[in-house]
Formats: sequence, structure tokens, C-alpha cells
Amino acid sequence: MNIEMAYLIGMILGNGEIQRGNIDTTVIIDIPYKNLYTDDQKDVAIYVKASTVDIRGIIEPLIGHELTITQTKHSTKMSFVKKNNDYVIREILRLISNGNHHSTMKMNSELYLLTTDEKKSLLRGIADVTAHIRKSNIAFGEEGVHRVYIEIPGNWYMVIDIANMLKDVDIPVQTIDFGHPNFRDGHLKKYDEGKTLYWKKEHQIKIYANEFLPIGFNIQHKQEALEKYSAELLTKKDPNKTHKFYWEKTIRRGKKPNHPGENDLSLPEEIRGKHFDSWTDLAKSLGYGE
Repeated sequence: MNIEMAYLIGMILGNGEIQRGNIDTTVIIDIPYKNLYTDDQKDVAIYVKASTVDIRGIIEPLIGHELTITQTKHSTKMSFVKKNNDYVIREILRLISNGNHHSTMKMNSELYLLTTDEKKSLLRGIADVTAHIRKSNIAFGEEGVHRVYIEIPGNWYMVIDIANMLKDVDIPVQTIDFGHPNFRDGHLKKYDEGKTLYWKKEHQIKIYANEFLPIGFNIQHKQEALEKYSAELLTKKDPNKTHKFYWEKTIRRGKKPNHPGENDLSLPEEIRGKHFDSWTDLAKSLGYGE
């Protein structure tokens, strides 16, 4: 393993797809645009296109040939094809636990044995394709207290894998907004309106901007925003207060009513049928804790 391979694995885990044929395997990585323009009205597609130069420099020597890059209005896709028995392909499949789509992939336990720099590189790969930071991503409505959001559609176990990998490099999660009925429709407002599945949304791992600086982005506009908003946050908040894991803080549990969705079959068995008043209890149940 090296930092280049770790970065590639991170991109695949974050928003990748594996297409297996009889002879060849195609690896596809999607970099979606959360918005078409940055907060200061710069074209996101142009920034991503410029950033692919650096990404090519990381991945192409590793895979031994050029990436194919295509752009649409809402995303940039990178792909490559190699023989099924190629070493890189076999390693990729092993390290993503043979998943074929980011919604079904899991981190191989071996990834937790990587060096600190390799873990950070893996997390940067994930962040480049799933994370974003915008002016509106503030905590508790506090002006200037900015956060990075890592978004994971559907994959419960990847949320915990990422949170634990962040813990390994000493980066605390500020909160996790789980796609769970107790948090995405905690007071049954949408349920009572007849929107019974409203809570089935992506999971969001939220991290104070300054805490995410050791990871950063290879996507230019994201890195510029991270640096800008981190500096602004540090004029508003003591870094000693941002660098706390949930088990180092007082947990506030506002009582929530039971939600019929708590028994939904799409929920992992470990938490199905259980009620949660705090995201920290759910996270601990799935394996993210002290």
C-alpha cells in the first residue's frame, strides 16, 4: 500500500462502481457537483476539470495508463479498464470487500492498519467525491461556524467505517445526521403529512472545518473553501472546543416520539426495532465510540 493507492481506494469507496466482465473490469468514479456554482459564483465544472490534472498524476502511474474522463452538467466521471487478473484490480476488490457499488462496499479491516498518512490520503479520496463545504453548512445556526459534510447515500456501514477512520487520525465528528426516522423525521411531522418514507435520506457526517484541514481536498474549489471557512471559524470559536469527540462532551437527549419507521426492513439488524433519542447512541450501536 502507498498513499496513491489509498487515495484511489478512498475515491472508489466514496462514489465508485465496479463493473466485472468475463475478461475485463471497469472502475468508474463519479465526482458530483453539489452545486453548479461556488459561494462566490465560480463555475464548479471548470474547477473540477482543472483538478483532474492533479488526480491524473496520482492515479495514472498506479494503473499504468490514462484515465478516461467525461463531464456532464452535474458531474465528472473518471474510469479505467484492466484485466480481471490484474494485480491492481485484485487489490481494489479485496480492499473494498468485493462490493460492486459504493452503496454496498465496506472497508476491509486491513485499511485500519495503514500508516497515518495513508489513512489521511484514503479519507481525502472519499472527501473529493462525497464531501462538500459551503457557507450554509454552519453548526447550531452560529454564523461563521462552518462544517464539512461527508454524504453517504444508503450505506450504513460506510458511515461508521469513515467515522472510525477519522478517529484513527484524531479528527472528531461533530455530529452524524443519520438517514433514520428518529433524526430525519424525529417528531413525525412528515409522517403525519402522509410522507411515511421521508426519512430515507443520505447520511451526513459533519466535521468542523478547521478539524478537516489535515485531510483537505484535491478538488480546487473545495480546498479553497475549506481554507477560507476554517479561518473564519477560528475567529468565532476556540479550537479546543472543536476538537472534542462525542464521548468527551455532555450528551443532550431530547425525547422523541416512537416512529413506525424504526421497524423498517431497510435498517441494519443491529438497530432495527430500536428507538434513539441521540445520534450518539445509534453511532455507538453500530461501532463508532470511544
